[in-house]
Amino acid sequence: MGHGTLMDAARYDDGPLPRLREDLDFIPVSSEGQALVAVRDPLGLAPQDRAFVLDVLRLYVSLGPDATLDRLAETLGRAAGSPDQGLAAARDLVAGLDACRLLDSPAFQADRAAALAEWEQATVRPSVLAGRSFPAGGAELAAWLDQVLACAGVPAGPGPVRALVAPHLEPVAAVRVYANSYAALRGAQPRRVVVLGVGHSLYPGLVSFSRKDFATPLGLVPTDRDAVERLARAAGTAAPAHDLDHRAEHSVELQVAFLQRVLPPDSFRLAPLLLGSAGALPEFSRAAFREAAGGFLDELAALLAEEGTLAVAGVDLCHIGPKFGHDRPARDLEAEALAHDTALLTAAAAGDPDAFWAEGARVEDRYHVCGFLALAALLEALPGARGRVLDHLLWREEPTRSAVSCAGMVF
Repeated sequence: MGHGTLMDAARYDDGPLPRLREDLDFIPVSSEGQALVAVRDPLGLAPQDRAFVLDVLRLYVSLGPDATLDRLAETLGRAAGSPDQGLAAARDLVAGLDACRLLDSPAFQADRAAALAEWEQATVRPSVLAGRSFPAGGAELAAWLDQVLACAGVPAGPGPVRALVAPHLEPVAAVRVYANSYAALRGAQPRRVVVLGVGHSLYPGLVSFSRKDFATPLGLVPTDRDAVERLARAAGTAAPAHDLDHRAEHSVELQVAFLQRVLPPDSFRLAPLLLGSAGALPEFSRAAFREAAGGFLDELAALLAEEGTLAVAGVDLCHIGPKFGHDRPARDLEAEALAHDTALLTAAAAGDPDAFWAEGARVEDRYHVCGFLALAALLEALPGARGRVLDHLLWREEPTRSAVSCAGMVF
């Protein structure tokens, strides 16, 4: 990829500075007492082996959308006590951030376009979790999945499963919930599985589709392109024209690996899709969701009503603590966050989308439920269905004083 230079930064002498990219995930780390952040880039353009000073990024963002190089120079010079050195420091900072592709700059846009062009030529979405979230070898992954599934303690309910909710949290953090969720699919034989993941980098689009086959160490799962085309046509402008958001997204791939182990080998086709954030809606309401994505939701309902079709939503619930922007540690927020989870799950189990949205609006999404739209879409597509909560867990990340909750649920 290209590298920023001091000459690149000089182009902003007379105009606004590029903003920090909105699709990046910042992960707090520390080194020798200094607060740093590692960057997770869904496009793979930012370096994965580098951390950045948290206060520097905060300072850059604090300048606002109309920031200029002169304003950045003044701020840096004042902080350093050397006003004369401010402009050079500002140019260095902009060039460094741009070289790492953290800014929404012309250089980033060019690299993004190149990555998109390369991605569009691919017919298979390769595994990005092999060797990271689960073993890279087929036999090793099969054995590892069997160990996870053996932890199930919730008996399967009566009747066929129409839809399943499972986590996309790192499996090591939620073994029990994955086990109790996927145990409910023992004996199921769907011919098509629609997987609703969470598009963590999907913005401002509401839903994204991929026509690529999905690969894991257990083999290739073919995509049901006819089903994907139906959904994409119905979604219209609610979906981006590309599927780049799927390239590094983990929420679908985790479900695919478990499905490959629980369902009969080579027995199903996949319809992979990602739901974005309710923040992309003009207002936080069910009516706004249906206005923006009603065609997609209706087609999804028609698809799930077809015989041999199973839905799986790979979602997590509350994200609390400093890692997710709160000024209090997760332990101070746990009780209210878990109560919010319970209210959402109760509404979902009752098949009541109005109550589901009302609960989300009540807390103004302050607990960052990343799977909210995926669950909302599932409720719209399963009118009259009733659910049962299989498990509910809060995983604490002690180094960052943060936590994430997840649940397993069957309809």
